[in-house]
Amino acid sequence: MTDFQCLQVTLEESVMLLKINRPPVNALGRQLLDELEQAVEYLQNEPKAKVAVLISGIPNVFIAGVDLKEMAQLTSPDEILKIVERGQTVFNKIEKSEKPVIAAVQGVCVGGGQELIMACHLRIVSDRTRFGQPEITLGIIPGFGGSQRLPKIVGASRAAELILTGDILTPQEAFRIGLVNRVVSDGALLKTAKETAKKIARFGLPSIRAAMRAIGRGLDRTLEEGLKIEQNEFRSLTQTKDMQEGIRAFLEKRQPKFTDS
Repeated sequence: MTDFQCLQVTLEESVMLLKINRPPVNALGRQLLDELEQAVEYLQNEPKAKVAVLISGIPNVFIAGVDLKEMAQLTSPDEILKIVERGQTVFNKIEKSEKPVIAAVQGVCVGGGQELIMACHLRIVSDRTRFGQPEITLGIIPGFGGSQRLPKIVGASRAAELILTGDILTPQEAFRIGLVNRVVSDGALLKTAKETAKKIARFGLPSIRAAMRAIGRGLDRTLEEGLKIEQNEFRSLTQTKDMQEGIRAFLEKRQPKFTDS
């Protein structure tokens, strides 16, 4: 595994912890984007890992947006566009991961930080978190996918309001509009995220991957196309040992022992 400067990667049984640590505010720059991409590839290729939890190692900050100091040093639109394309590429890889990534969020999570968690599959947040897409206050718009993912998550009208006003949301407001899955007390955040990850990791990897593919590939398809994707993924599981074990365990009224095969 590559030695990271901005990430700490650890494996706890089947759960991979990805801790972001780029003081002072975990700003998204080239190095952090590169390491996030490498970490997601490691997650896909590590047979022991079934799910990842993305957290911050800095108190009161998840990610406070893109690295504006780094961006200010760029001298041409083409150079800036390369950063935008890089962020979109990395976040797309997270979203398309066949192993779920859970964002455990506390503190400031705005701009690129909110765009990052929207690319994750579950979002569990502290009651002290603050969200927003304030790019318009800088004379720009979201560039790492925010203008596309936010409408799909909360609806076009609500997304337009948030992007055009730059308003900051409380965690309760974020939950109400469907931006996050769950709000917990600050002290319970990591425990809750790990418990959720371990709950998922109890199940067989073939079915986890199939569910992730079915959900992800069906998002931008018609219902008919999505149902066909679901059929194909279901079919891929019918000859697995895990399916046979799951059905047998149910009939025998016991807990299944999945082998990820």
